[in-house]
Amino acid sequence: MRSWYRGKSRPGKANLERLDSAYWVRRRENLIRSGWLKRHLDNDGQGRRVEIYPVDQNAVPQARARSNITERSITVRYVWTDMVDAWAAQDAGLMDEIWDDIITDLDSDYAAYAYVSSVGIGA
Repeated sequence: MRSWYRGKSRPGKANLERLDSAYWVRRRENLIRSGWLKRHLDNDGQGRRVEIYPVDQNAVPQARARSNITERSITVRYVWTDMVDAWAAQDAGLMDEIWDDIITDLDSDYAAYAYVSSVGIGA
């Protein structure tokens, strides 16, 4: 590490991956431990706007593809404490339950957003 900081050497690919992984683990732990992430996402009860990007339909056979699925946006309130706790515990089951609660507010087409390619949080 010292010689890397001094610019005299560079870690190998495997060590760079380990360093990157360690960084993100520590970053997640610090955000959770401080409580900042929960407060920030809760936004004094106002919640945060979430953009939902549907699964890419290009690989789906034409007969089964849903061409009318578009990006959606919804304000999410009151779930952030549970969501952050589930993320911290890496509890995918609980995160799925919370996600199901969130998407039920998307009206009758909510099932189209049960599986998504990505979610953006307006934080």
